[in-house]
Amino acid sequence: MSKVCKFGGSSLASAAQFQKVKAIVQRDSERTVVVVSAPGKRCSGDHKVTDLLYLCGAHVRYGVSSEEIFGLIAQRYEEIKAGCGLSLDLKPVFTDIHARLMAGMEEDELVSRGEYLCARLMAEYLGFDFVDAADWITFTFDGQVDEAASYAALQQLAAGRRVVIPGFYGAMPDGRIRTFPRGGSDITGALAAAALDAEVYENWTDVSGILMADPRIVKDPAPIPQVTYDELRELSYVGADVLHEGAVFPVRLKNIPLNIRNTNDPDHPGTLILGDIQEEAGNGNFITGIGGKKGFTVLTIHKTGLSSTPGSLLSILEVLAKRKISVSYMPSGIDSVSLVVARSQVEKSLYQLLGELQKQVKPDSIAVTEHIAVVAAVGRKMAFRPGISGKIFAALGENGVNIRMITQGPEELNIIVGVEEKDFETAIRVLYDGFVKEKQV
Repeated sequence: MSKVCKFGGSSLASAAQFQKVKAIVQRDSERTVVVVSAPGKRCSGDHKVTDLLYLCGAHVRYGVSSEEIFGLIAQRYEEIKAGCGLSLDLKPVFTDIHARLMAGMEEDELVSRGEYLCARLMAEYLGFDFVDAADWITFTFDGQVDEAASYAALQQLAAGRRVVIPGFYGAMPDGRIRTFPRGGSDITGALAAAALDAEVYENWTDVSGILMADPRIVKDPAPIPQVTYDELRELSYVGADVLHEGAVFPVRLKNIPLNIRNTNDPDHPGTLILGDIQEEAGNGNFITGIGGKKGFTVLTIHKTGLSSTPGSLLSILEVLAKRKISVSYMPSGIDSVSLVVARSQVEKSLYQLLGELQKQVKPDSIAVTEHIAVVAAVGRKMAFRPGISGKIFAALGENGVNIRMITQGPEELNIIVGVEEKDFETAIRVLYDGFVKEKQV
């Protein structure tokens, strides 16, 4: 079994970072497939290579000289090459890219060269074979990855070999380069792991896994040792900074563990993401993580007999659907329902929306509550932990946090409360200190 390792831009920003990557790969002979991003920032105030490539393209489109920026890009790679003692001749590659840039090179191909050049250097440095992502990742004309064709191609290309693959891009049926959304190297790594049925997909970055709370709110939050894919999705939905959905789905579908590791602290185990986790008896760490986000508006519709009138809820949702408004949460009572929606989706047309709801639903009243934040405690089988909800509500109340909404997911993975935005950071800290920090003491 092989391990697929993806290294992010911060792990490849300089020759010194390249050396760390090589040491990590050489520590485990099963690390046979390496996926790389383009070099990232070396320090505060520095630039990511991908950003510079986008800027080059913009300069050319608007008739502004791109020579200085292009020179900075070439210099970054030459410095890495020299620092690692490599022999790859980059000059003809840059000459070709520059000529095609000036001739109207498509933006997707231009920005993909950051990963391409990084992979060429890393392949030589590791002594691995270079496999171009465009030779195996195939997009259909509607922009979707043809997984069957892509997986079969990589299985053939990587068979019996140790390879380095550039992330972020693939090829359209006509051969044109197409990129994934930003952060797309994570997607490439996940696709490679799924294609090869890897033992594990290691995603190496500059943090030691996923943290249990936002470090901008909670001082030195603990990392999450293990988390299920379902919990990860819940945390992502409530604002936690985790991997893009596309970077998770391919390995989740094949039940391949995903390990988020720190290139700068390779001995730290990081966070292991699994399909299922067998809990130890008596384990008190029932909360996996705490997250939340601001910017919600709550529309509470009161109508006598609402729950017993067929189609009433459908009528409400149809009004929102016509305006392309998504409902994030929907706690309800016998004669009322609250629709928790992103403020950005309703603030410009709130009164028109209320008028349409009044006309379509004919409610007794509609109440609007603005400046609401949601805070969620996510964990496995929380509904089977007696008294958890009560402890959460009591802890918030004792610290002066007014709860405006309460809901719990049917999968028993979360308990969500709505609070006023002014209490958001306090609520996060109260839950962390009361349900995580005290367990560590």
